[in-house]
Amino acid sequence: MKVGVLCSRIRVEEKLLLAALRARGADVVRLDTREIVVDVNRPLLNEVEIVLVRCMSHSRAYYLTAWLANLGIPTVCSHDAIRVCGDKLLTSVALQEAGIPIPETRVAFTPDAALKAVETLGYPVVLKPLQGSWGRLLARISDRHAAEALLEHKSTLGGIPHNVFYIQQYLDKPGRDIRTLVVGERVLYAIYRHSDHWITNTALGGETRACPITAQIVELSLAAARAVKGIIVAVDLLETADGRLVVNEVNHTPEFRGALQATGIDIAGDIADYVFHFAKEGS
Repeated sequence: MKVGVLCSRIRVEEKLLLAALRARGADVVRLDTREIVVDVNRPLLNEVEIVLVRCMSHSRAYYLTAWLANLGIPTVCSHDAIRVCGDKLLTSVALQEAGIPIPETRVAFTPDAALKAVETLGYPVVLKPLQGSWGRLLARISDRHAAEALLEHKSTLGGIPHNVFYIQQYLDKPGRDIRTLVVGERVLYAIYRHSDHWITNTALGGETRACPITAQIVELSLAAARAVKGIIVAVDLLETADGRLVVNEVNHTPEFRGALQATGIDIAGDIADYVFHFAKEGS
């Protein structure tokens, strides 16, 4: 089978995935997003049967998967999943429509409306960019003075990323969150991400350890993946003070080096196996 891997920089995860695909007999074609030139009049990529998407750039993943879909080449994940997962507002809408619990969320389009939304939710709140990962550009707002300053700064910076104000209720989690990886209809692992900081992303120093996979974790993770039409996605869960779990985000191109250390699972191998399954069965 000829498998394309759509990526740019080769990280630990991509090295492991390329090796796992080759170990299973795949003829792997690396598709470097920094070098691809899309000729919309000619199907340049007819030499691959399926493409595993590992783009760090949302815009590249978004447009290239749309092109591949038009060529009839299946991708893991799909263009629809990337469109939704790459935008926090679209993700929240999809989760809410599916009846999945999420933090209280408000979206506004002017600083004045955003300030009203913040004060309606009550301090503290979290201000997030619509697009982004690794915990970048998140802000916990604790009072009106901070809210006015941050909203003014975003408005002055301008552009789509800063003119839509995505505001969530701050949940006082117990120094950790839970990340799961869904592969097809299976929750491959669950890990805790611990940090003394309120942002627990491993990219910012969060430490990982294995988390027991409970029935509630499985149910929420699979439901979240279905809601965003994702087939290989990471689901971030937050624990509330009263013991409930809510879905915070869904990521369509998850990193998993921290999970490797915490679980010892052959994650790249399981993903490679699913790519073969998806190519043959279509689901």
